[in-house]
Amino acid sequence: MRQLVLIRHAKAVAAAADDFDRALAAEGREAAPRVAAALAAAGAAPEIALVSDARRTRETWELTKPSFGAAEEKFLHSLYDAPAETLMQAAERAGANAVMVVGHNPGLHDLASRLAHRNDELDVRLRSKFPPGSGAIFTRKDKNSSWKLKAFVTPKDL
Repeated sequence: MRQLVLIRHAKAVAAAADDFDRALAAEGREAAPRVAAALAAAGAAPEIALVSDARRTRETWELTKPSFGAAEEKFLHSLYDAPAETLMQAAERAGANAVMVVGHNPGLHDLASRLAHRNDELDVRLRSKFPPGSGAIFTRKDKNSSWKLKAFVTPKDL
């Protein structure tokens, strides 16, 4: 894998009978396509999108996938509220050069923070928070290279 794109589900409604079934809020539905377009413009080109099967992540993917038309989609229950290790293992098992994961915090932010190990301004900004609807692009030369944060986009950036 040479590119890893991480997207946190867009802003969801505050409450639902079941957390798994929380829908996107109007603000999230409006922001998701804009963040996706910015990520695509920054070079995000996933071959496969691994998406938590929770309602808010499925809805986020539906709104963002027009920007990533070539990506195959896989909905995985194992990504729902998954820790960083589970997210990375799923991405590695996908067997593609460019993988997108659409998931949840805290696992998604934890993974992004671990990969953003340099101390430049972009890395520090990502490590401070990964708000709903945010996305990050990481790249590396080969499997033995370190990941480098190429882009980090939040809804407030647009």
